[in-house]
Amino acid sequence: MVTVLSTPLLALRSLLFYLGYVPITIVMSTFFITLFPLLPENSRQGFSIAWAKTILSWLRFTCGVRYRLIGQENLPDYPVVVLANHQSSWETLFFYQLIQPLAPILKKELLKIPFWGWALRLLKPIAIDRSRPRNAGKSLLKQGVRRLQEGHSVIIFPEGTRSEVGTIKNFSRGGAKLALAAGVPVLPIALDAGKCWPPRRFLKFPGLITVEIGKPISAADHDAGSMTEAAESWIRQRVAGF
Repeated sequence: MVTVLSTPLLALRSLLFYLGYVPITIVMSTFFITLFPLLPENSRQGFSIAWAKTILSWLRFTCGVRYRLIGQENLPDYPVVVLANHQSSWETLFFYQLIQPLAPILKKELLKIPFWGWALRLLKPIAIDRSRPRNAGKSLLKQGVRRLQEGHSVIIFPEGTRSEVGTIKNFSRGGAKLALAAGVPVLPIALDAGKCWPPRRFLKFPGLITVEIGKPISAADHDAGSMTEAAESWIRQRVAGF
C-alpha cells in the first residue's frame, strides 16, 4: 500500500532524501577507498552492506519507504545466479545487504562516477560494455564464472532495464547461461519496488515494498531456455499477487 501525500510534500521529502544520500555516499566511499589496503575481504564486503543499510534507513526516515521480505529461508549459503525483475534503484541497494558475498553486474561507465564508482571498482564487480552486445555476453560469462567459482553470488536483471510497475519485460537467457556454465542454481526473486521508487523519477512515495525469494532452480534439471522460463514464470506470478 502506498500512502497518498501532496506533490509538494513528496518533493520536499524526496529532496531531503537526496540531500542525505549524496554526502553519505561520498563520506562512506572515501573511507572505504582510504582503508581498502588494510581491510580483509570480509570487511570490504561489510562496507557495502553498511552503506546499503544506511541509505535504506535514511530512505525510510525521510520518505517512509518500508519493505517486507518473504521466503528468506530459501536464501542459500552457497553462490547462485540471482534473477530478479527490475523496477527501480531500490533493489540494487537492497541486494547489497541481502546477499553476500556479492559480485554485481553493471555498465562499465558507472565505475567512473566519483567516489561511489571508484569504491565500487575496488569490490571487483562484473563490468560490461553494453555498446558492444556480443563482447558483453562473452565478458559476462568469463567474469561471472570466475566470480561464482570464487564464492560470490551474481545478480542479473534479465529484463535488461527497469520496467514500470505492472509490467515485466521478457527475460534474456544470459543469467541462465551463466548458471549452467558455472554449474550453480538460479535463485528467482520477485519485487514491487517501483511503486515507492518509480524508475527514472525524482519523487519517492511512502509505502511497503514486497520482496519474495523463491526456491533455487537447479542447473542440473534445465537448459538455458527452460531455466529462464521457470524463473520468469514464477516472478510474473508472484508480482501479480503482490
